Amino acid sequence: MENVPSGQVQTVLGPVDPSTLGITLTHEHLIIDLTQVLPHMLTVPGVKNVPDIYSDKLSQENIGLARYHFAPNEDNYLISDVDNAIVEANLYKDFGGGTLVDVTIPDIGRDPVGLARIARKTGLNIVMGSGHYVDVAHPEEMNAKNEEDIESKIVSDLTYGLEALSDEGQYEGIDRIKAGIIGEVGCSWPLTDNERKVLRAAGRAQSITGFPILIHPGRDETAPLEILEVLHEVGTDLSHTIMGHLDRTVFKKETLTEIAKSGAYMEWDLFGREQHYYNGNVDIDMPSDAKRIEDIAWIMGQGYENKVVVAQDICTKDRLFKYGGHGYFYILSQIIPRMRYKGYSEEYINKLFVENPAKALTIK
Repeated sequence: MENVPSGQVQTVLGPVDPSTLGITLTHEHLIIDLTQVLPHMLTVPGVKNVPDIYSDKLSQENIGLARYHFAPNEDNYLISDVDNAIVEANLYKDFGGGTLVDVTIPDIGRDPVGLARIARKTGLNIVMGSGHYVDVAHPEEMNAKNEEDIESKIVSDLTYGLEALSDEGQYEGIDRIKAGIIGEVGCSWPLTDNERKVLRAAGRAQSITGFPILIHPGRDETAPLEILEVLHEVGTDLSHTIMGHLDRTVFKKETLTEIAKSGAYMEWDLFGREQHYYNGNVDIDMPSDAKRIEDIAWIMGQGYENKVVVAQDICTKDRLFKYGGHGYFYILSQIIPRMRYKGYSEEYINKLFVENPAKALTIK
């Protein structure tokens, strides 16, 4: 296809050779706005028993309520400071990181010029997402759009890109900024009609362009397999599909094995989030990092060591280092050493953080 750099990975500053990516986290958010999603997550039991900080600025005085007591706070769900994102990303680079995949999409505050600034200031490879998030974040005109409309826009993001314009005008030295991955494509449980439409369109865009696709599955054990079936129906290359959020979705080894058999990449992307209570689904007990390490070791040991990727999915301020959170470098400073201690070989670690992400992100 024209304007598709096959065999390369497309970053916000242009295509690069996959061998240059280095350590890569496949599911992060340097800039994101989830404030429109927050009102739909206010059913957490116990919230009524904590002070109301919804409209307050996140601060040292109230961050504990947001982080540990799940007090809804609008400011916590908005990460928009590019200058601070540069500082946070540089910490990741200082610990050996080479690439971050930012799967923020237009529905939730994608900032192409901001990502280009971060990439240029830090020297990191930044890969940008395209597509649509879950139904509650969709634009008002989504009901009127058909699959072809959605597919066309995703293909345009990947092949033609967006003008490098900011409030200050044209961003220096760049004409257009292109997405390098489809996703994170948002799915609820059960799938809404519009989410199914978006999912099919995204899958078709992947089959046309050869770019990777990353899925945010609904919060149900059966959701990933249903999504893979929908993608298969429209000709999506499942071997070039990343199924995200497995650590909060799949708890049965049988289900995990079925996902692995499909050929899809399996992503554990909530490292650092260890509160057992999960406000996205009260029936789910969020696993610890120790459990994530154990589950990854198990599936790699079943012969799927080439199909696993990992990340932290930082999407709220309280997880940033500036606000006392673990930051983007947490996996590098804490999890990789822990994996070694738990018996992971250097071959496994290299596959998880270098080889597998590079293959997953390479345009076919």
